[in-house]
Parts: sequence; structure tokens; C-alpha cells
Amino acid sequence: MTDDRDPSDDEAAVGHRRPPVSGRFRKGQSGNSRGRPRGSHRTAPYDAVLGQMVTIREDGVGRKVTAEEAFLLQVTKLGLEGDGAAARAMAQALEEARALPQHQSGTSPSTIVVQMVESGSVTSALEPLRMARKLFHFRKNAQMKLEPWLVQAALERLGNRRLSLAEQETVVLATKTPDKVEWPEWWEVVSPDVV
Repeated sequence: MTDDRDPSDDEAAVGHRRPPVSGRFRKGQSGNSRGRPRGSHRTAPYDAVLGQMVTIREDGVGRKVTAEEAFLLQVTKLGLEGDGAAARAMAQALEEARALPQHQSGTSPSTIVVQMVESGSVTSALEPLRMARKLFHFRKNAQMKLEPWLVQAALERLGNRRLSLAEQETVVLATKTPDKVEWPEWWEVVSPDVV
């Protein structure tokens, strides 16, 4: 089968998927002459996001810092509180920062103070000893719950002494998983709504 059409007719034909000759791309000419700048597709918008100023609260006082600094402070805090993944991330960030020459590493390091035990309170010391677990880490007043093995051991130490119903309810409410504790025979409060 031979094609008897004249090639000049194809150039003049206008229709579906055949724009006018004046609107067609010329051979060797870019269809997007301005185009995207070279290398711009390789860079992520870290500077735009992490350079924004945010407000953080320290002891109830607001302070403006960059999002990058707030992120690093939060990861450092989590790492110091025992979060393994956050601790590894901070260790890697510290190694990278130490590898940079001093003039490239930015501003001087911030001081991070972790207060493990507030005066008159031992609740924050229970978690590192794995005697209690903090629930809802990101809340200012996170709730601590006792581990069931600790409650079990404390009950065994009571001997013949029995707790009142109010004391029993307090112990059950403070236990992380009360159903895992083997309560003594005299124990009456198994769930907090019984009293």
C-alpha cells in the first residue's frame, strides 16, 4: 500500500493533534524557553520551612526560635527522656555537626537542661527506673502509671495489712494495666468504677 499524499498537505492540515504550522515547535527550539532553572529540582524546600520563626514555651515563657532549632530541641528532649530513635537521630546530627568546620556549623550551641526530679516529687524518677510509664508524653502534665510488677511486689510487702476501699481505688487508678496484677483475696476494687 502506497501513500499518495503530498507531504506539504500534512503541514497545511489543521485539526485534532495538528496545530497550525505557525504554532508548532520548531526543530531544535525548546518548547519551554524560560524553563525551570538548572538544579532547582534537586533542592528540597528545607530553608523555607525550617527557617520560619515559631514560638516555643519554656517554663511558661514564650520564646521565638527557628523551626529548625525547635525541632532539634524537641528531638534532643525526647532522646534524653529515653526515646531510642530520637537519641540515635541526635547522635547522628551531633556527629555531622562536629564534622563541619566551626564557621559552617552556625550559631553557638544552646544549653539544654533536663530536670529529672522536681522538688517534692519522685514521679519523673520512676520512669528511668522502669517502675512507671509516662502516658501522653507531649502534654505538659503527662500522666504517670505504675508498672503492674511494681504494684504486685508492693502488695506482697504489705503482709497482713489491708488497704481501705479508697486506697484500693487509688492503687488501681495509678496502675498502667491493672488486669495484669494478681490482686490478693481480700482485694475488693478490681476496676476504678466499682467503688
